[in-house]
Amino acid sequence: MSTPHNNANNGDIAKTVLMPGDPLRAKFIAETYLEEAVCYNTVRNMLGYTGYYKGERISVQGSGMGMPSIGIYSYELFHEYDVDRIIRVGTSGGVSDDVHLRDVIIAQGACTNSAYANQYGLDGTFAPIADFELLEAAVKASRKLGIKARVGNVLSSDIFYYSKESSLPMWGRMGVLATEMEAAALYMNAAESGKAALCITTVSDCPLRGESTSAQERQLSFSQMIDIALETICLI
Repeated sequence: MSTPHNNANNGDIAKTVLMPGDPLRAKFIAETYLEEAVCYNTVRNMLGYTGYYKGERISVQGSGMGMPSIGIYSYELFHEYDVDRIIRVGTSGGVSDDVHLRDVIIAQGACTNSAYANQYGLDGTFAPIADFELLEAAVKASRKLGIKARVGNVLSSDIFYYSKESSLPMWGRMGVLATEMEAAALYMNAAESGKAALCITTVSDCPLRGESTSAQERQLSFSQMIDIALETICLI
């Protein structure tokens, strides 16, 4: 089986997939953490690999940036490749005053300014949330590893460059920890397909304070969230 975006065959992809936005981060994770890693996808350079971590068969694949992109890739993984769970491991921008660079955030819920949920024809507003089993395991994993992780709401935004004054301060006042661009669509796709999803991010910048990390650091480091994600898989 293949799709316009993925040339993997049946059985090439594990039941659990780690999904960074950057395909080069997927390559880094596969080469650094997985044993016997094999590349199963190169279409559009959205690299995907399957290998083993502590005996667990795991895949890792890039999602690209934004909800339309992760919407495509996660939909195909859930529906075409029978993946059971996806854990997004990516970056976010700190919004809350007490969130700082390199903090790890586990997204319990994902607010959004996107119209992604309109496709379902719901008579109301859908609240995208993480799978509780994955969320609980991730919290346990962070404690086991001695890594401090914040658990709470994120904002999945369609906007990276705002054309007028940002509403981020108000989102922060409402308890949102950070902003990113993918979790809400991932959570909605998981809900629609009856599958499981979780988003774990590392704060790469704090836009309201003008703080940021380098592109190389975002691509090749941020190992704590990866450690939590992998240990989460071992606990479920």
